[in-house]
Amino acid sequence: MMAAASASADERLQRIFELVPREAFLGPGPWRIMAQNRRYFETPSSDPAYLYQNVVVALDATKGINNGEPFLHAAWIGAIAPMPGETVVHVGAGTGYYTALLSMLVLPNGHVHAFELEEDLARRAWENLGPFEGVSLSNDDATAMQLPKADLIYVNAGVVAPPVSWLAALRPGGRMIFPWQANESTGVAVLLIRSETGFVARPLMPSWFIPCVGASDSSLRIKAPSPAEAWSVRSVWLTQDRLPDETAVAIFPEMWLSTIDLSQKS
Repeated sequence: MMAAASASADERLQRIFELVPREAFLGPGPWRIMAQNRRYFETPSSDPAYLYQNVVVALDATKGINNGEPFLHAAWIGAIAPMPGETVVHVGAGTGYYTALLSMLVLPNGHVHAFELEEDLARRAWENLGPFEGVSLSNDDATAMQLPKADLIYVNAGVVAPPVSWLAALRPGGRMIFPWQANESTGVAVLLIRSETGFVARPLMPSWFIPCVGASDSSLRIKAPSPAEAWSVRSVWLTQDRLPDETAVAIFPEMWLSTIDLSQKS
């Protein structure tokens, strides 16, 4: 089901989704899970079959931190297409389940630099990720530091505007996927690709995550998009490279999002 949700032709995905057991990253059951009604309930037992549904699982219910929906992450992984040998930055690793999947997909010779701000979750992730190759984990704020150069940046926390330092870390052709909190009611998963002329943007699906510490200050919006405008975004620009124009749908001090479609330009 996850492989189908990925909408990807990558034949590795089904096998890798099979090889990484979700229950190994969630602690002993029973677990608190959440389905479409957006309320937690406890599984009847510790049978891991309850985890192999499209449900979120509480990591810290008091803070609303969860291990996210498998179908959503499968779709993200299919869209961002990790390849062997690539370098990944994972922001918001939780206890490491999706970090582990990413690490398997960049073997051989790839590396995942994971960041988790919550100390307890970072400790659990460090223990869980011990058997996986090419993974480093930092209990640090990824918005407040220079990231390593990356082919992929995979963000699992809601972002009002991606830090310019993240954009700078992307190599040519590099991809970033993040949940954009476009306005107070609209959350959109956005795929960015660094091109020769700018950053191509493609809205993918509705998406809402817990806010990203250091990148979720809505007061920084100079211009906020309407819901329809949020879905019309096709590129991202640094203000230092190009000043906002009539195509801007969202403006921030250091960057802006536009309807200019770079994918259609030669």
